[in-house]
Amino acid sequence: MSEKASDQDKGFTIVDRRARFDEAENADNAPKKEKPGQEQEAQKPQSAKEPAADRSEKEPAPGQTPPGWNKASAKAEDGRAHGQPLPKVNFATFVISLSSSVLVYLGEIEDPESGAKLINLPVAKQTIDILGMLEEKSRGNLNQDEEHLLKNILYDLRLRFVKATSTS
Repeated sequence: MSEKASDQDKGFTIVDRRARFDEAENADNAPKKEKPGQEQEAQKPQSAKEPAADRSEKEPAPGQTPPGWNKASAKAEDGRAHGQPLPKVNFATFVISLSSSVLVYLGEIEDPESGAKLINLPVAKQTIDILGMLEEKSRGNLNQDEEHLLKNILYDLRLRFVKATSTS
């Protein structure tokens, strides 16, 4: 009976292995895979009295672009990109944005950033599959125009994908 009591008193340790946003950019901070049988040390939570280590290096000053953002992203923050106002985000613009990405990855249109024609068929297929999943999950919740737009875009993109894969 005393053995069971001592086992229950030990408890367990929970270790969060998820990468935080600020750690994801640094490869040396990525979670390390541990070998089976190794014990994990409990991470000490940071108290409210202790300041975060070097927060000033990780967070940009007001008005500065965060690390990993390009100039177009910074302009998009104020509602403008390439000197033009961004369209209102709704279902149609979202679907058209995804379909434009597919056309870039099929090499049908130039990449807006580099100006080069790229071909990345696995990414094109994945984006088409995302649109297909969106069609399936939103069935019955779209108005007639949205349903028609999604159906026609999917049909066109699937034909273009088949054509691209048959010629390569």
